[in-house]
Amino acid sequence: MDTTDYGTQPYVVNIEELTKENDKFRVAKWTGANLQMTVMAIQPGGEVGLEVHNDHDQFLRIEQGNAKVVMGPAEDNLDFEKDAEDDFAIFVPAGTWHNITNTGEDVLKLYSIYAPGEHEKSTIHETYDEAMAAEAEHDH
Repeated sequence: MDTTDYGTQPYVVNIEELTKENDKFRVAKWTGANLQMTVMAIQPGGEVGLEVHNDHDQFLRIEQGNAKVVMGPAEDNLDFEKDAEDDFAIFVPAGTWHNITNTGEDVLKLYSIYAPGEHEKSTIHETYDEAMAAEAEHDH
């Protein structure tokens, strides 16, 4: 897969195909001044990782797989839980703790849109562990 970040350029893409062909944990594909789109591949039993974005909203869409979505007002109060699968959209309000866990036997493929962006332009995280190390380094 082409891992170029096309941000700040006009960009038209078949997002389902782009998402399904990605095999890396996270790839930033378009990073603009106020919006960012990443594609993700979560291994069976893996997760996005519990996190909160205080200053922006997030939209995610599952293109392949099955997941459990949890959200809540605090890290130790995840009082919202839903199952999600292909074609489901997930909306995460700013300030909401959230995580997505792959509950299926296949790789979970999804894309995420942050407004404003969350990651450095051209971010590529090959694995979950690499992503967690990078976020710890940047105090996320």
